Formats: sequence, C-alpha cells, structure tokens
Amino acid sequence: QLVESGGRLAPAGGSLRLSCATSGLTFNYYHMRWFRQAPGQKREFVAAVDRSGTTTYYADPVKGRFTISRDNAKNTVYLQMNSLKPEDTGVYYCNARSNDNVFRYWGQGTQVTVSS
Repeated sequence: QLVESGGRLAPAGGSLRLSCATSGLTFNYYHMRWFRQAPGQKREFVAAVDRSGTTTYYADPVKGRFTISRDNAKNTVYLQMNSLKPEDTGVYYCNARSNDNVFRYWGQGTQVTVSS
C-alpha cells in the first residue's frame, strides 16, 4: 500500500513537501517514482530514485526545483518541491517498481494546487 500526503494549495514561488508512506512491500527492493496528472492531461513522470537513494532522475520541467529522496528505515519517499509554478498543479502519484520490473504499485494521489 502506498499513501501520499502533503498536497495542498500553495502560492507560486512557494514550497511543498510530499510524502509517500509504504507498507506491505520490501521497500528497499523497489525503485520509487513520482508522477503527476494535470486536469485533462496524461499522467507524466516527475522524478525517480533508485533503491539505495543514491541515484535520482528528474523530468526537465522540474529539474533544479524538485528533489526526490527516500528513507529506507521509514519506508517512505519524499518529493521536496520548491519555486512552485502554476503549471505544477495536478494530482501527484507515488509509484513503486520492483527491481525485476515485475511488480508496480500506485498510490491514490495527493492534490497540489499552485495559485498564481
């Protein structure tokens, strides 16, 4: 089970920190990712972190502003979002992908709204 939290209304230029708490899976066996979906748009990749937390990947629109991290002791992945823009508005989803790419799990999403 993946449960996202931290989404809310924030002003442009502000910051938010999203969390995704996991349970029922061997957390350090899973690569973790964040996706987002704006109204009327397809779900898009935002950021990813490998199992150890040492390697990260970002979509171009968020590079330099967002930081993904994980705490394997707490079975939780985070997304620190700085310098928010209105185009960051959307539902943010947490995704777990097993190292062998066999299992994938999604959270229910958390709404982020950035006001201009």
